[in-house]
Amino acid sequence: MPTPDLAALDAGWQAALAPVLASDTIAALTRFIAAEEAAGTTIFPPAADRFRALELTPLADVRVVILGQDPYHGAGQAHGLSFSVRPGVKPPPSLANIYRELASDCGIATPTHGHLEHWARQGVLLLNTVLTVAEGRAAAHRGRGWESLTDAIIRAVAERSAPTVFMLWGAHAQAKAALIAAADGDRHLILTAPHPSPLSAYKGWFGSGHFSKANRFLAAHGRGTIDWSIPPLG
Repeated sequence: MPTPDLAALDAGWQAALAPVLASDTIAALTRFIAAEEAAGTTIFPPAADRFRALELTPLADVRVVILGQDPYHGAGQAHGLSFSVRPGVKPPPSLANIYRELASDCGIATPTHGHLEHWARQGVLLLNTVLTVAEGRAAAHRGRGWESLTDAIIRAVAERSAPTVFMLWGAHAQAKAALIAAADGDRHLILTAPHPSPLSAYKGWFGSGHFSKANRFLAAHGRGTIDWSIPPLG
């Protein structure tokens, strides 16, 4: 089953997502993923991790949204947080470039791992626009229905009164700016840059300064700051 157990989510997410989870679109998505699995296709992340971002970051706690595309499609990598990998897994190239920009922007030493749960527990919603992928096939589940759910998540965050930072990296993420603006973009900070992938990082990702800009905005609006460092595991 691709849809979450609402009881596992906080009341804010439950109220925001219940209508879309009951939709025909999500019912069709559920059938599609079940058929893929029945045919022997390995789906990432495992079902238990597909809504980890929502479980770790309650709606009321969201201060920053970092929007990715779809999960990593290699074995053992994806665990429900955009750009993050499981403990013990080498950071993929995009995450390595994120760390490089962190060092340049904030003077943060390169972390020893790629597990970003420390960010999620501070109110950084690490969201992909598509929440599953077939092994070895990037974007295999794009357009299958996840977007109706993740658009509802973005909209729920943007409709709150709390000023929030949205980091939109790459054209796919930047296409969601209209959702934020329609809710009330004036009270939020929308930061855009090329994707941190090696294919585009040199086109404006490096030097974008999003992490320090986010903290200045949050501090100016009384929402504290994010500790962007990644502590050692264990």
